[in-house]
Amino acid sequence: MIRLFILGFMTLCLSALNPAVHAQPDGPASSTALRQTLSLDEGWRFHPGDIPRDSFAGGQGVNLYGPDITYHGAKAGSAWGAAARGYDDKSWKRVDLPHDWVVEQPFDEKALKQQGYRPRGIAWYRRTFKLPASDRGKNIELQFDGVATHCTVYVNGTEVHHNWSGYASFQIDMTPLARYGDDAVNTIAVRVDAEDAEGWWYEGGGIYRHTWLVKRSPVHIATDGVYANPVKGADGRWVIPAEVTLANIGSGTASAAVDVGVFDAAGRRIAGSRSAPVRIVSQGDTVAKVAVPVAAPRLWSVESPNLYTVRTTVLRGDRAVDSVDTSIGFRTIRFDAQKGFLLNDQPLKLQGTSNHQDHAGVGVAVPDSLWDFRLRKLKEMGSNAYRTAHNPPAKELLDAADRLGMLVMDETRHFNASPEYLKQLRWLVRRDRNHPSVILWSLFNEEGLEVNEEGMEIARVMNAVVKQLDTTRPTTGAQNMGQLGADGKANPKNAAHSVDVVGINYQADEYDKIRAAYPDKPIVSTEDTSQVMTRGEYTTDWSKVVASYDDVYPGWATTSTARGAWEAIAKQPSFAGGFSWTGFAYRGEPTPYGWPSASSHFGALDLCGFPTTEFYVRQALWVKDRPVLTLVPHWNWAGQEGQPIKVLAATNTDTVALYLNGKLVEEKKADPFRMVEWQVPWAPGRLEAVGKKDGREVARFAVETTGAPMALRLTPDRNALAGDGRDAVPVTVEAIDAQGRPVPTANLAVALDVSGPGANIGVGNGDPNNHAPEKGDKVTIYNGLAQVILQSRRGGAGSLVLRATAAGLKPSETMIGVRAVPALPSVPVVAQ
Repeated sequence: MIRLFILGFMTLCLSALNPAVHAQPDGPASSTALRQTLSLDEGWRFHPGDIPRDSFAGGQGVNLYGPDITYHGAKAGSAWGAAARGYDDKSWKRVDLPHDWVVEQPFDEKALKQQGYRPRGIAWYRRTFKLPASDRGKNIELQFDGVATHCTVYVNGTEVHHNWSGYASFQIDMTPLARYGDDAVNTIAVRVDAEDAEGWWYEGGGIYRHTWLVKRSPVHIATDGVYANPVKGADGRWVIPAEVTLANIGSGTASAAVDVGVFDAAGRRIAGSRSAPVRIVSQGDTVAKVAVPVAAPRLWSVESPNLYTVRTTVLRGDRAVDSVDTSIGFRTIRFDAQKGFLLNDQPLKLQGTSNHQDHAGVGVAVPDSLWDFRLRKLKEMGSNAYRTAHNPPAKELLDAADRLGMLVMDETRHFNASPEYLKQLRWLVRRDRNHPSVILWSLFNEEGLEVNEEGMEIARVMNAVVKQLDTTRPTTGAQNMGQLGADGKANPKNAAHSVDVVGINYQADEYDKIRAAYPDKPIVSTEDTSQVMTRGEYTTDWSKVVASYDDVYPGWATTSTARGAWEAIAKQPSFAGGFSWTGFAYRGEPTPYGWPSASSHFGALDLCGFPTTEFYVRQALWVKDRPVLTLVPHWNWAGQEGQPIKVLAATNTDTVALYLNGKLVEEKKADPFRMVEWQVPWAPGRLEAVGKKDGREVARFAVETTGAPMALRLTPDRNALAGDGRDAVPVTVEAIDAQGRPVPTANLAVALDVSGPGANIGVGNGDPNNHAPEKGDKVTIYNGLAQVILQSRRGGAGSLVLRATAAGLKPSETMIGVRAVPALPSVPVVAQ
């Protein structure tokens, strides 16, 4: 086996020197052969609520200092209570991560409105495992991708970490504290404090992103230590100026070099270079640098998101000791004061949405595959850009954005130049700077200090920190309260002067003045619209629902509609584009109402990802390569015969002719922004629109009066799952009439039953006033739609079957194939 590895590695080295070898299949073993990255997600013990510190005396239970003196909790390895190694957690609930305990809580009118009326608080997690004696001498690192909100971590009874942001990942070198061998159990305890809030939206609570245990050589690539962002030179040639941070936990100074190979989608090495050796002192780190020329790569774009793999291998002499794979893309970006945004030297208007990170049924504990689902929905709408409002995203979202071709405005949580928060900013840039999808670093959102010298200085420091780590992407800040362009004169001391791209939240009526005040700076609308509507509702009830006609908006939105917001941006040719508020609805901040509304009425898609009217409006505004035509509302208005019904055609066609039961109502010219509306006296039957371009029919769309619900229908987003215990799929639940047509006015209870290698992990229906549990075997169809999220079982294979029943309706059943896949490498759970 060793001989085979050496032969493979020699092939790698030769391919770097001999261009003739570049087209050959990948010779060396994958990067995972040199380090172990093991999932820690399974088998945690969970306890809601705090535990008194004196509930258990930790350490060895031996007082070495006499009967009247105790040092428990103050000495390494001697933590008290649930943090202690020997604490009995057998009665605690067993959970797998990611886990959001807050989404499981009942709604409480007395709880925080901004957090969606869900009680939060404090909870504990514990996990035990063993390390074989063969791991002694390796670097052992714990990695937490996200814990909401603040937390304290203990390893083997020693307090090792405090985390001050629920959105920042953190790593813990547990090498000095690790215990090895069959008789030694390692214990991780995490006290999560979700009483505090970092934001004014639903943040959940718990270890809601993935956890990992990484084992690697004493000399190794530090976490987030590869910087391999391709750059196109003035001569048109591409090069990867790779920088690799090498760490050394060994007892003496070490020497190492790095080989950086570039592999295409077929696994062929197309380029590579080797650095000069560098010296790394014990318990220190250093950066190895090497330039890797790459000839004629396929470019990454929103239409063709071509990706390559950079494999960085650490060499000590001729021996490979560590390796990391990094996904990259070749593309150029530029923000220009006159031309807006350019991708690969071609102007591209940013058709963006802002989004929080929760989803129906699962809260913030979003399965990886749901990020793909959500981005695909946004791309279907015509969106090409995504703002991670107002915090760093899950890394899996950026991976999905890279694969699917979605541009990202990557935003930090805290506008703060103190050491702790600059540390969080550095982490964000180091983690995300290789993603081709990331085009902007956002330093703040609507900060009170942004309007004065203090804010200008904070932004200046943060901007400098970003530039130390990445000079290829500009910075911005989402600025509103500064009145950036009042009277055409910019405040000489505000945060906009310290960033590269001026970001505007709303203020559409000031666009011309802001442009005049910053003639030499690129400008982007970092947030706009804030249009509110409730999916499937077409009559406003000012206590809880808003009609879905794109005509209601809060006072801070200075344009009347989503259509008006985009029109204002589109008519500023120098603007890079904009990010609407929001793509998906979210829990908390239940604008425009409070209780009983527990989630926002913003969103082109609701909490489940079902389209609202704004989805179709955006589609008509943004999609350029095909005709778009959709009618709203539905045509089920029994009891309103002869009464006028407002009808909106969301379209990019030139004209629309509207027919009711085959009779022409009226043909109208469609405004490219306002589109076209009618008042139509209601009669049952078929309402049909015909769209024309240049006098030729290019699109038809119809709504019909349906019958009463007769049966249920289940439609999964995908028909197959990987049996890895992580893959998940949303399933749409509908009520249909006797002719198989969805009934858009159906509101009824549905019982659910799941069998096979998987489980129902959450339900929802997009109703912002819904207070039903999001976990369980029941869901209510709201205005025709509901959703069930199914997840495979680890090691599962076979047929996962979901069955839905409702009183008086024909039941429905859907089958999803679960395919056997290699088990995700993970840390076995052991009893303490």
